[in-house]
Amino acid sequence: MNMTRPRVLITGGAGFLGSHLCERFLAEGFEVVCMDNLITGDLRNVEHLFADPHFHFEKRDVTEHVHVPGPVDAVLHFASPASPIDYLELPIQTLKVGSLGTHKALGLARAKNARFLLASTSECYGDPLVHPQSEDYWGNVNPVGPRGVYDEAKRFAEAMTMAYHRFHGLDTRIIRIFNTYGPRMRLRDGRALPAFMSQALRGEPLTVFGDGSQTRSFCYVDDLVEGIWRLLNSKEHLPTNIGNPAEMTILQFAQAVLKATGSKSGIEFKPLPVDDPKVRQPDITKARRILGWEPKVALEDGLVRTLDHFRSRVALADAGPAGGR
Repeated sequence: MNMTRPRVLITGGAGFLGSHLCERFLAEGFEVVCMDNLITGDLRNVEHLFADPHFHFEKRDVTEHVHVPGPVDAVLHFASPASPIDYLELPIQTLKVGSLGTHKALGLARAKNARFLLASTSECYGDPLVHPQSEDYWGNVNPVGPRGVYDEAKRFAEAMTMAYHRFHGLDTRIIRIFNTYGPRMRLRDGRALPAFMSQALRGEPLTVFGDGSQTRSFCYVDDLVEGIWRLLNSKEHLPTNIGNPAEMTILQFAQAVLKATGSKSGIEFKPLPVDDPKVRQPDITKARRILGWEPKVALEDGLVRTLDHFRSRVALADAGPAGGR
């Protein structure tokens, strides 16, 4: 192992976002330790990195124990179930990784004198009464609803991160991530893009909840990773929104997916889930000011870049039971 390289631990590194971060940090000359218990992560996301001598994978549950021998320069805590299906199927694990997992990851960062970055979420704003959402908005969250396990886990994680910063002087960052899409998303994810893409490619009706007038803002994964990189290398300790402020309705998004895939599928409307946010749009004034960051990839281009991944995953899923994760 070449210890002259800076070294980063990425928890949840085999997940959608984590795997893209592993690639970025390797490209930036880091030694990368990717930690994941694979309950929602997938080794296929990082198997192409196994040949790189500077990449190391550890199957481990961050809520139980985190030990990394040798120096660590940065800890990025991205371990967490992160979709509506996950909240329903893995509610306890979601709460544990946001609380116990964050505590373990912060403890490691403190022991190693490493910079710490928490992956938080726009779900901290709940079903917002302020639009667009800026970092000084405290949110409108139902703590006992089905989504509360994720929302409150992340809000607690933010509070603990700030406590370590204020009490222990730990060098911390908090990113509030808004809807992100791109290659390596799971098919059975519960979020709009995987559902729409898989339905469109199979010629099935696209499922739109409610009347489709609820809004979202979709950021391509490469843009998000650039924002994470810039935030980590900034001096900002308080939460920072990273997302694409180009707001659209879910119905418009479904139509964009149909256009990108060339599918002739129709649209099927179903009842709106409990506590589903009616609007979601980041105010990225702060990110523009302190990071010089804003998204570059237009939705049409991002959907085209994502299409091949979903084509291959749909083909695998349709060929056998193990392919649809």
